[in-house]
Amino acid sequence: MNENESVTPSTPPPQPAAPPPSGTNDERMWAMLAHISALSAFITGIGCVLGPLIVWLIKRETMPFVDEQGKEALNFNITAVIVVVALWIFTILTIGIGALITVPVGLVLFLGWFVLTIVAAVKANSGEHYRYPVSLRLVK
Repeated sequence: MNENESVTPSTPPPQPAAPPPSGTNDERMWAMLAHISALSAFITGIGCVLGPLIVWLIKRETMPFVDEQGKEALNFNITAVIVVVALWIFTILTIGIGALITVPVGLVLFLGWFVLTIVAAVKANSGEHYRYPVSLRLVK
């Protein structure tokens, strides 16, 4: 190679553009609130369903992104409540012996519920359409 020749660096192929975030800042904030409101279960046990339900009922008509994410949060939390009730029933029917199974399962369920709720809230706040990995689709 001569001193006069220049080496042009090869340009990488263009990357596909990431889809733009959904909703306005206001929609994303309300969608995040739909997920985060489930943490009100720490105050009242059924708050995990009431929080997302209230946000969804208030904003579903005016904000499509909140409608979608509110239903996701609501369905996930209804599913979690159903599992918790089933664990309680199992414990009662086995006269407490089933607690050897239900307590560890309940702790894993709680940890998964907490982590997935936070992940969903962060994703919704960034405008991503988040779907919980395990959820009954009861509210459509």
